[in-house]
Amino acid sequence: MVVLGIDPGLANTGWGVVEERSGDVRCRAYGCIQTASGSPLAVRLRRIADDLRAVVERYRPQTAAIEDIYFGVNVRSAIPTAHARGAALVACSLAGMDVGEYTPMQIKQAVVGTGAADKAQIAYMVRRLLQLDREPRPDHAADALACAICHAHLVRTAALTDGRFTQTKGSAYA
Repeated sequence: MVVLGIDPGLANTGWGVVEERSGDVRCRAYGCIQTASGSPLAVRLRRIADDLRAVVERYRPQTAAIEDIYFGVNVRSAIPTAHARGAALVACSLAGMDVGEYTPMQIKQAVVGTGAADKAQIAYMVRRLLQLDREPRPDHAADALACAICHAHLVRTAALTDGRFTQTKGSAYA
């Protein structure tokens, strides 16, 4: 199974493509879509959607995973992130892909083992799990790969357990 992971952001949308075979997850590619802050919102969103569609055309993922929005203390930053997330969801929908949606805590739990992991721990574990020679940069790409790893593991777990373990909001495993 080939999975596209997406870490949405208006300025930086990270993406990562992993392939899972019999529990072994490998990296196929990753990157970051950057948009200029001075550009109109519609132009920035089109860039995100177009670039993600190009990634889908090149790597042919069967499914996608996207990080949910985390409001934290800055609700104002959630609105531009929501716009970017919407553009990413449209790109995936146009490609006919199902999309798994995961909270930051679910992703951290699946990849690091704790929902309190920081960016450095995520990048380190992504490197180890995917057997990369260095940590993926920028952080947005590492986060997208973590999202893809989370989805691949949860889909595999569901398949092995006849669906007894499924995705729920706020918890990596039900």
